[in-house]
Amino acid sequence: MKTYKEDQGRIVRLAAFWLCVFLLLYGCIALETSLSTFLGLGEKLGDYSVPLVGWPVTWALIVSITLFVGGAFALHFLLQKPKNADLLIDTETELRKVTWPTMDDVVNSSIVVVLSVLFLLAFLFGADYVIGRIMTNLLLG
Repeated sequence: MKTYKEDQGRIVRLAAFWLCVFLLLYGCIALETSLSTFLGLGEKLGDYSVPLVGWPVTWALIVSITLFVGGAFALHFLLQKPKNADLLIDTETELRKVTWPTMDDVVNSSIVVVLSVLFLLAFLFGADYVIGRIMTNLLLG
């Protein structure tokens, strides 16, 4: 299958694919654990093991690996559809147009945010303490 507009949007397409693959991998690992634990599909199938890693071959592992491989292929074809590919290409084009802040701007903005959060923390702690003391005195005497 020929890649749709293969010379455009390479970075964002790769990023989208690999981020989704890692999310799929996480889901398949969780599925394998759930199938092994809760549905009893974790029993070994003979004396077979996965080469290099030594995992015992179970139905849960077979189902999870099959879903992972199928999901990765489906994801590849989904990202190659013209509508999705054009969205990713447009996204990368817009990201190239953005004027990114300088390091000084980032540091100054971060300092302002941290100081604002600390001020809000102190204010809320003080208000909670004062109101708590007042309510304790009113209710308990």
